Amino acid sequence: MSNDEKKSSQKMTIQRIIRYIGKYRIYLFLSLFLAVVTVLLTLYIPKLTGRSVDYMIGKGKVDFYGVRGIIVRIIICAVITGVGQWLMNLCNNKMTFEVVRDIRNDAFEKIEKLPLSFIDAHPYGDIESRVIADADQFADGLLMGFTQLFSGVVTILGTLGFMLSVNVKITLAVVVITPVSFFVAGFISKRTYSMFREQSAIRGEQTGLINEMVEGQRVVKAYNQRAHVLSGFDEINDRLTETTMKAVFYSSITNPATRFVNSLVYTSVGIVGAFSVINGSLTVGQLTAFLSYANQYTKPFNEISGVVTELQNAIACAARVFELIDEPPQSPDTPDAAAPDAFQGHVLLDQVDFSYTENTPLIENLSLEAKPGQKIAIVGPTGCGKTTLINLLMRFYDVRGGSICVDGTDIRKITRNALRGGYGMVLQDTWLKSGTIRENITMGNPDVSEEEMIRVAKTCHIHSFVMKLPKGYDTPVADNGEDFSQGQKQLLCIARVMMCHPSMLILDEATSSIDTRTELRIQEAFGLMMEGHTSFIVAHRLSTIRSADVILVMKDGQIIEQGNHRDLMKAKGFYYNLYQSQFLGRAI
Repeated sequence: MSNDEKKSSQKMTIQRIIRYIGKYRIYLFLSLFLAVVTVLLTLYIPKLTGRSVDYMIGKGKVDFYGVRGIIVRIIICAVITGVGQWLMNLCNNKMTFEVVRDIRNDAFEKIEKLPLSFIDAHPYGDIESRVIADADQFADGLLMGFTQLFSGVVTILGTLGFMLSVNVKITLAVVVITPVSFFVAGFISKRTYSMFREQSAIRGEQTGLINEMVEGQRVVKAYNQRAHVLSGFDEINDRLTETTMKAVFYSSITNPATRFVNSLVYTSVGIVGAFSVINGSLTVGQLTAFLSYANQYTKPFNEISGVVTELQNAIACAARVFELIDEPPQSPDTPDAAAPDAFQGHVLLDQVDFSYTENTPLIENLSLEAKPGQKIAIVGPTGCGKTTLINLLMRFYDVRGGSICVDGTDIRKITRNALRGGYGMVLQDTWLKSGTIRENITMGNPDVSEEEMIRVAKTCHIHSFVMKLPKGYDTPVADNGEDFSQGQKQLLCIARVMMCHPSMLILDEATSSIDTRTELRIQEAFGLMMEGHTSFIVAHRLSTIRSADVILVMKDGQIIEQGNHRDLMKAKGFYYNLYQSQFLGRAI
């Protein structure tokens, strides 16, 4: 990315942040007002202090009445300043976390709308990092900006005003040296943005690896890959360390550099002020106040330079979140899309073409008709397109050519919610959400009665093991059900589908983790549930699909054979060889 592109990207990010802040401008204006009040009162105190010094110019010449009055005013100013700063911090916190909440909501809402192709193509950890870690970093930088930037700018302007009211010449000496601080801060900030952006990207990569390795810890240990994983983690960690050290090095130069400039300012005020006191154009009290103002004038430059660095990090993190928000969503449903409550189950695939990448064809010229109530089994070697066909039926992906129709209507003219609501799907990969067992199995039909839930649970053979748990159906499920066996989780997923009473069924290796005895019972339950419903069954164990009305044999994205079990065995083709290899140990 060129420098012009970086500047443009940074500018656009800042503009979007301002738009988010605009909703809460009442807090912004209130914070600015409180910043002005607290800073002016803080700056008024040195003036009072200087006046009190002039009331004590020598032995026996102390104006105790005047000093007492000044002390009372100083206390009042300090109390009002403290309350004002407390209220200002409340406004800043409210504004910051409302803004970050809105950005997180938009990011999470976009994740829900993103096409499955984006989720499949990006590490989950990187997506999580954008919504969680990057949003947190952005919040920290924004809060520091609101807390210190407003007060710093007002302090600089207010201090200049008070110093001009005391002595113009010394004020000019201070102002002449000031641009050096801006030059130093600007020089550093230009170099830190790209470093912090790179740091956020590597942090997302690291989060992705950690997420992947924690989920796959059993496999990693089983294959003795710990050393390899640690090596990969160390490589990412080293890159993150190097990038972070560069960013921290550049950003840490800011404070000592600006302090050096501030020391020059303070020294200039001391020297010029001392000569002014000697020649009588300035009192000792005024010099005391001026030195205090010079110190307060330079202090915000240190804070602002630190804020600029944090804001660079915050903007870089915000840019990564906005990149996610700006990802194109899945194509919306057409305005005239139908939303039927139920389907008869007549499914027609007409010359369907599909590939995940343009140059790698997967399914070509696939045609298939499933009549209402038919049980369609799909078999074939790994990678032949079985699961891809399921993805197309559910419209997780759209076909690149041809069409898929349900009950005579192209599924692209049916709303996704209605289409997916018409299918009940059980996958080989089980997924349980955080919540109770009851919430998991009634996810698709939360209004199901207690009696119906228990009836279905008994049909799926989960009622007995659920009732043995401490809280029965109200037992919490955490970490994708790690406390349950794979077979138990699959039974829970099957029960979840049965609760929905769908018009059509998709079973993708739905009983792969269940013992043979329980599988026979589940097959009976499926048989009852599939009566009158169109069903698509993906299976590797061919014994489970012998009763299918039609068996589709797929290879290289095409249907090479179709028929029932008896006809395919008589044909002694690919299915016959596949069946023989599975049950008799013969090679295909």
